[in-house]
Amino acid sequence: MILSCKNLLVRSRNMKVLVVIVFICSFSLSSAQKPTKDSLHFINLFNQNSDPEVACYRIPSLITAANGDLIAAIDERVPSCGDLKWSKDINIVIRRSEDQGKTWFDKEIVVDYPYGQSASDPSMILDTTTSKIFMFFNYMDLDTENNIYYLKVVSSVDNGKTWSQPKDITSQITHSNWHSDFKFITSGRGITTRSEKLLHTVVNLDKGLHVFGSDDHGKVWYVIETPIMPADESQIVELTNGSWMISSRVNGVGMRYKHLSKDEGKTWVTTPDKSLNDPGCNASIIRYSSVKEGDDKNRLIFSNVNSKDKRENLTVKISYDEGKSWTEEKTIYSQSAAYSSLSKLANGDIG
Repeated sequence: MILSCKNLLVRSRNMKVLVVIVFICSFSLSSAQKPTKDSLHFINLFNQNSDPEVACYRIPSLITAANGDLIAAIDERVPSCGDLKWSKDINIVIRRSEDQGKTWFDKEIVVDYPYGQSASDPSMILDTTTSKIFMFFNYMDLDTENNIYYLKVVSSVDNGKTWSQPKDITSQITHSNWHSDFKFITSGRGITTRSEKLLHTVVNLDKGLHVFGSDDHGKVWYVIETPIMPADESQIVELTNGSWMISSRVNGVGMRYKHLSKDEGKTWVTTPDKSLNDPGCNASIIRYSSVKEGDDKNRLIFSNVNSKDKRENLTVKISYDEGKSWTEEKTIYSQSAAYSSLSKLANGDIG
């Protein structure tokens, strides 16, 4: 495997400055060769040094639209770097590229509530049938309902140029007895299955991870009843045999957990994934290729901070056997890093 990296979406910390950068990796399958320092060219998309009113940018999501455009979304955390329940002003902003990451439009605001209300943790799904993009986020009104989480979605029918008004789907993908629970939609991205289901994950720290989805292209959403444990922020992918696989963050164990379902989420088999070190941090997993879709091999791509106890050493790995094993990691950024988000570009590169 060769990853030739030119420009990935990652948050890194350097001298107390948080930056979000994008790199694009061209992909080939000849020999195992690590990308060299000279082949890495970082593009800083969101940097509070150029936005003095913004404390920091956190929690990235990257997706490729149906027309090939790239959309990078993130939290714009204005007064502080604190999470949703500690900040009265967090917005969801994006930048778009129409040339596969070479150049980017200026920052655009997608969700901006009045002061005292915040939106956080963007994640996206591309409906591959309708080309509609759904962007999910978590919402809180800190002045009137502090510590009460609501789950919302906006959508775009023009490849991210414009977005709908937010729609509250809390009642569709949670239960009434979850009202006061610490719950949130996982940041990053969800998937469209071969049967055209839209799937994503919602975390309830008391009652477990759950898969939620839609069978009608986002008109109505539902939650699958079966709780999945242990699991925090998680990413879901469909395997070539139709099974669903989830890779989960689990704090304090130094590794990720894998959950497999052969019956569309009714039951799950859970195992520790000792091949994937993890300090307790969100990661990213996507399907790159499938023999069933006419490709030469089945390939899953995975990225995370490859460490048992520190948020550092951002790496990318490939699985040729549907997540049973992974290649040796390719280090993208060896220093302090955090969440990452992957997307396959129209030309076959990996973002």
